[in-house]
Amino acid sequence: MLAEPPEPWRGFLADIDRLLASQRNSSPIELHCVGGFVVAMCYDLQRVTSDIDVFDVVPGNALTALLEAAGKGRPLARKHGVYIDPGSRVATLPQNYASRLTELFGGRFASLRLLVLDPYDLALSKLERNIDRDRDDVLLLSRANFHVGILSERYASEVRPFVTGRTSWHDQTMELWLEMIAETRRGTSPPAP
Repeated sequence: MLAEPPEPWRGFLADIDRLLASQRNSSPIELHCVGGFVVAMCYDLQRVTSDIDVFDVVPGNALTALLEAAGKGRPLARKHGVYIDPGSRVATLPQNYASRLTELFGGRFASLRLLVLDPYDLALSKLERNIDRDRDDVLLLSRANFHVGILSERYASEVRPFVTGRTSWHDQTMELWLEMIAETRRGTSPPAP
């Protein structure tokens, strides 16, 4: 996990922090972050992204002000070339993900806390969409100290029971991922999707 955000994130987050400090006198705003930003910053994996995907904001009423300043096309986004994206609020996360969040860049900001998913919850957040970039991220995550048993157990106990609709599709995707990880670890090419 990086101790300090690289540019352009350092300036972008510092500007958001200053803006929040000027608007609030209470507790820091928490961003529950997912996506490529977390892959790159926390797991030191080569992943390029231009946004911070946010699943939740605490308190929830802070989201509007945050997006007005730092959402796509907004002033801070134009200044730094990166932005906050609330699109991940529709992702399916494991039921108990919040209990496993850790703070990224702890103590660096006064009014902003970036909370990130552990590698298993991060992988499972990509299950529903399952595009090429998501599968690539799962493979990147699985190269580190990653136990497929934990991934499988979390899927079975914290994701699958809450899936509405296409349960068999999620099961097949999970099976594909486990096979893809196993083949990559054996040094063979993963199957084509």
